[in-house]
Parts: sequence; C-alpha cells; structure tokens
Amino acid sequence: QVQLVESGGGLAPTGGSLRLSCVASGRTFNYLAMGWFRQASGKEREFVAATGWDGGSTLYADFVKGRFTISRENSKMVYLQMNSLKPEDTAIYYCASDNAMTTLRSGLGGSWGQGTRVTVSS
Repeated sequence: QVQLVESGGGLAPTGGSLRLSCVASGRTFNYLAMGWFRQASGKEREFVAATGWDGGSTLYADFVKGRFTISRENSKMVYLQMNSLKPEDTAIYYCASDNAMTTLRSGLGGSWGQGTRVTVSS
C-alpha cells in the first residue's frame, strides 16, 4: 500500500502562489506515477496534473497550463507549484498515485491522499 499526505494548502490572493506537497510512505515510491486532482464545492472531481515515476513526463489539464508546474523532488516527494492563482482554483486538492500516467489520469483507481484545501480570494 501507498499512503499519501498532502500539505501546503491555504488562502492566497488572486494572482498569488502556493506550493502543494505530497509525501508518500509505505510501498516504494520509485516507480509510481503521481498526480493531482481537485474538487470544488458542489462540483465533480477533475484532473489537474501528473508526472511519471522519474519526473520526465508531465501532463496538465488545459486550465492550468502555463500556471501550474508538477515536479518530483525524489522518490517520496511530489510538488504542485501554483502560480497566477484564480478564484476558480478554489478547491480541495488531492494527491494520487497509480502504476502509470494513463491509469492515473482516469482517476478510477490507485491511492489517494486526504486532500488539502486551497482558497483563492477575489
């Protein structure tokens, strides 16, 4: 099993920045794809970004391209750098892992963290 714990959420102004972190424990993290989803109040969960096991491949939702960057520091740490934040970015952000980026993107399986709340003021 893989356990995932997110941190770094909070309150930011429009145009501001936050960096989310995800720490993995349990099963070895080395060969897992990792990514981020988010869910706004009353909305469906949506894909945000993903990266492969070595951090060399990345995938982003269109609405965050040019603003958010996913990176992998080591086998246990994954980050989401969020710049130029907008009020519509307000959501609970979840870290996720799976065996491949394509499987992770589906959001149908894998492991999930508890979420960290991001609020962007108008």
